[in-house]
Amino acid sequence: MSRVFQVQAGSPASRSRRPGPSPPSERSPRSERSDDSANRGRIVAGYLSPHPPHLVYAENPPQNEPRSRGGWDVMRWGYEELRRRMSTRARPDVLIVHAPHWITMVGHHVNCVPNPRGISVEPIFPHLFRYHYDFRTDVELAEAIVHEADDLGLVTSAMREPDVRVDYATIGALHLVNPAWDIPVVSLSANNNPYFYSDASLDEMEILGEATRRAVERTGRRAVLLASNSLSHLHWDVEPDLPEDMSREHPYNQHQYEWDMRLLQAVREGPTSRLRALIGEHIEQTESETKAGSLTWLLSAMGWPEVAGDVLAYGTIIGTGNAVVEWMPRG
Repeated sequence: MSRVFQVQAGSPASRSRRPGPSPPSERSPRSERSDDSANRGRIVAGYLSPHPPHLVYAENPPQNEPRSRGGWDVMRWGYEELRRRMSTRARPDVLIVHAPHWITMVGHHVNCVPNPRGISVEPIFPHLFRYHYDFRTDVELAEAIVHEADDLGLVTSAMREPDVRVDYATIGALHLVNPAWDIPVVSLSANNNPYFYSDASLDEMEILGEATRRAVERTGRRAVLLASNSLSHLHWDVEPDLPEDMSREHPYNQHQYEWDMRLLQAVREGPTSRLRALIGEHIEQTESETKAGSLTWLLSAMGWPEVAGDVLAYGTIIGTGNAVVEWMPRG
């Protein structure tokens, strides 16, 4: 079903869906860029970085209006370790995030607004997440991803609406990974067909991953990728009076927990190629949020590396399974 959103590479139909710069074939600076590997950028790390608003709420950052008494500490410790590693081993030029709650009806959108500012509100938990954001976009890289994806046959659009409201999954992951907001960002939408078609393929996300890698290399960036997905995604429909009451926090059911452990064991053992089939099976068993394709996009962009992932934390939030995982390419 995902293939209904593909067109012939570089076709007028694809280009007509997005305003802005001319296609790559008409842009001489890009076509003249050197392919010398010494000048290429690279992906320095990839992180599974789930976005439950409860984690930002528990941190009590000044940008978020609600105040909490803490909670979900192990997950937040995992993010602390992620931040420590990123600052010492993989300090990037840019963070590229794919999030499941910027849902687009047709194709893949890339935020090309130079300085998004506003308030992001979680629609189910507005009492936990009303976050004032103000960050910089790496517009050159964002536009490069649009062009590379177009070249590979994906319907792709550049988001240029200055008053766009950024979704909470994008903001949540970016805050938890970099609360200083001192690294430029590129954010990608989630094409929504996986939410409507249970047999939707993740093949298109592999193509988007390849486009992302090509754009990173061509623009010379050191990039960190963020897949803003939870794992098992069945959750409670009644909240305790105190949202951060940890006595009420546990997996939705044993089946969900066991499948999360099955996936994470494969992550810890490596290589990532084992996950190609297992991600789809995990989605069928747990309604995993990875059906939005963020994790597949990340691993594809990294070339399905022959390495194990490092699970920094696992925990449940309103019954859903969440893991912070690092993949570092060799060399």
